[in-house]
Amino acid sequence: MNYKTESIDNIKKFYDINSKTGLNPTQVTNSRIKYGHNNFEEQRGPNIFQKLLHHLLEVMNIILILVGVLSAYLAYISNGNYTKTIVVLLIVAINVFVSIFQENRAENALAALKELSSPTSTVLRSGKRQTIPSSELVCGDLIELTAGIQVGADIRLLTSNSLQVDESSLTGESEPIDKNADLDITDEVPLGDQLNMVFSGTNILNGTAEGIVVAVGSASQMGQIATLIGEQIKGKTPLQKRIDKLAKRLAIIAFAAGILIFVINLLYGNVPFVDNLMTAVVLGVAAVPETLPVIVTLSLIYGVENMAQKKAIIRNVPAVETLGNATVIASDKTGTLTQNQMTIQKLWLSGQESWSGGQLSNSEVSLIQNFAYASNASAQIVDGDWEIHGDPTEAAIIRFLITHDLYEPEKNPKRLAELPFDSSRKKMTVVIPHPQDNEKYLVLTKGAFDRLAPSSQHQAQKTHDIFADQALRVLALSYKIIDKVPEDLTELENNLTFLGIVGMIDPPRLESKAAVQEARAASIKPIMITGDHALTAKAIAQQIDIYRDGDKVIDGLTLKSMTDDELSQMIQQISVYARVSPEDKLRIVKIWQEKEQIVAMTGDGVNDAPSLRAADVGTAMGIAGTEVAKSASDIILADDNFATIVAAIREGRRVYTNIKKTIYYLLSANVAEILTMLIGAIVGWGMPFTGIQLLYINVLADGIPGFGLSREKADSHIMEQPPVGVKESIFSRGVSWRIAICSTAFIITALVGFYLGRFIEIAGLTPNHQLGQTMAFVILTLASTINIYNARSNESIFTRGITTNKMIFGTTLLSLGITVLFTNVPILMNILEVAPLSMTHWLIAIILALIPTLVIEITKVILNKQGKKFIG
Repeated sequence: MNYKTESIDNIKKFYDINSKTGLNPTQVTNSRIKYGHNNFEEQRGPNIFQKLLHHLLEVMNIILILVGVLSAYLAYISNGNYTKTIVVLLIVAINVFVSIFQENRAENALAALKELSSPTSTVLRSGKRQTIPSSELVCGDLIELTAGIQVGADIRLLTSNSLQVDESSLTGESEPIDKNADLDITDEVPLGDQLNMVFSGTNILNGTAEGIVVAVGSASQMGQIATLIGEQIKGKTPLQKRIDKLAKRLAIIAFAAGILIFVINLLYGNVPFVDNLMTAVVLGVAAVPETLPVIVTLSLIYGVENMAQKKAIIRNVPAVETLGNATVIASDKTGTLTQNQMTIQKLWLSGQESWSGGQLSNSEVSLIQNFAYASNASAQIVDGDWEIHGDPTEAAIIRFLITHDLYEPEKNPKRLAELPFDSSRKKMTVVIPHPQDNEKYLVLTKGAFDRLAPSSQHQAQKTHDIFADQALRVLALSYKIIDKVPEDLTELENNLTFLGIVGMIDPPRLESKAAVQEARAASIKPIMITGDHALTAKAIAQQIDIYRDGDKVIDGLTLKSMTDDELSQMIQQISVYARVSPEDKLRIVKIWQEKEQIVAMTGDGVNDAPSLRAADVGTAMGIAGTEVAKSASDIILADDNFATIVAAIREGRRVYTNIKKTIYYLLSANVAEILTMLIGAIVGWGMPFTGIQLLYINVLADGIPGFGLSREKADSHIMEQPPVGVKESIFSRGVSWRIAICSTAFIITALVGFYLGRFIEIAGLTPNHQLGQTMAFVILTLASTINIYNARSNESIFTRGITTNKMIFGTTLLSLGITVLFTNVPILMNILEVAPLSMTHWLIAIILALIPTLVIEITKVILNKQGKKFIG
């Protein structure tokens, strides 16, 4: 049954309601059985053991666990050295701990929805008025509504008296809604226009009403939203998918390299089986950048810290990077793009020209002061600033007076009589002493233009239409002078003289337009999704450059009539969605995602929660946002500002770029390790590295400096680049062949060093296999450590400076210092299985280690001349 359009008699008949007694106990029980309880289930998240298992089964960790277990077995049957096993498994433990720590947060969206339920409701049952927990409401209950309560179910109104409801939690719009039980609705209308209905989770601001409960639990508007929230499952972020894909590739490479080198050693026939198997395990160690998961997580966490300073609070750490690659920002209007405070833009005094700025005439000052006399809003100074209280439209009048230094509440005349605002009359009237004649009284009536408009004055209608075309909310004022206050106050609103109108709007934030332009320059499409009317939404969107000529504005009813295919074909042209429902918002997000776009969605109300959960990055408002919206989001804006989202996108791009730099930095050494090992085996020189040496390079030599990349500053061009596509590889934009260049330089220099130590007598040292391994190890260790400076930027290391990133500078010195200790202190040398080097060997090793940096510097010069980037 469509309750908003159905007649009251039919609804009563449907639920078999006796208007004088309400439901009896049997009817209550039957209704609960038939239509359900007034609550909804809360979904439980994974427990700590499920989270632990989930992370242990990630590809990168599986590889490391297999390597650790196999190395433990080989140590057990051979030399009893479990160092490699301990290091590998410790890395797994760190990876899992950091991942669980950063995601171990409560998902309280549905719990917060439960808390929105009103604790009690007043109903008529068995002829008696009863106050019951709202969770016990059933369909068919006759319910009473009074100011101050929170509605516990969806209700069709029977009677209403000056009823005003705050529906911001459902529609996202802060303006109170005037409800009217007598209104007949014949067509389908959006939620915000269903004026004969009151919905669960909303708040009664003013007036009284009676109604019939027509939907409870999951059938109510709040319940439907809860169901939508529960249905939205947050998938892996694009970065997580890319890292998984990288891990799988590395697993294939490790497996293939292990088999290949095992076969090669079998063909040579001079390698014992256990040693051969150990060599395959060593290649597994070489293939995996063990510190990558930790460095990626630290990069994200550092991004979280930076975003917090920019007023963006991150609830879901991977969202940092995802936001950086957003291609669509779907933003709420009120409070995010606008100031969330009605402001008078124009005023018109009957018979004069409209005012739209500048100096006010005396008559215009009098007009606005009379508007204030007929308002109930007030202001007081708190901590040096004016704090305004009252209805948003009346607050705009007081704000206007304060802005023009005209607000003097101590001079306000005494109010002698008042007809309060009523939603059926759409106006209010006050009586004050006449300012010039002590024997007379001034009657001021403020309200809707259509209720006060003079039939004979065409200029008034024309001015109103001009204001309305500019999406201004119009408020009119009329007056009359009387000799005495009548006993019947309704007479006050007869025979009034029209005085003038004001036009107001919630204006855009000053920084919104610049933020939208920055987003567009970064190839991000901004769209507005709002519960407000289409004309108002379009006017604001046009001012801040979200709406451009040729774009489309779609309202909820039009959207509902469109198929998914029709919407998909048109969605690129739609920049403003008005009067939309939670289902509409969810649909918009999913259509964009089907087009392989990364969607950042902002919102503050309960109605936004499903789309916030479904979006790639859900962004809730920290000031105006409901707890439900915050719980369903990935990011909370502490200042409710669209410009903060754009600043957070810049930070997200910095994080993603630094992760790509980290992958280039780590994999350059890993690829070099694998191929150096394979080439050494193929040409019959033996293994250039031992397993513990490879672990040292991966964890200490380049692992420690790699942490500093998380703190690298963004390049100046970062917001001029297009966003990274959903399916774009992490090796895109030249990263793969740049790894190839660097790895090739590493391989050649390491093999030259290995050959010199293995076969050439230098400085009186007899060449041997261990000496060759030591040379290869020192060269690759030094080269991969200082390669951190190549990875930092597209600029030359001499232009960027070696101390500008203090963390990289410090960790590089630390890593080099540790390497010097491990290659010169006998006890530590035994752990790494390295031989002493002469000064000549050291000099050769240092020169060879610097060659890759020289190669990359030359590459950067060539690329920069071609207008390309070393790391894109």
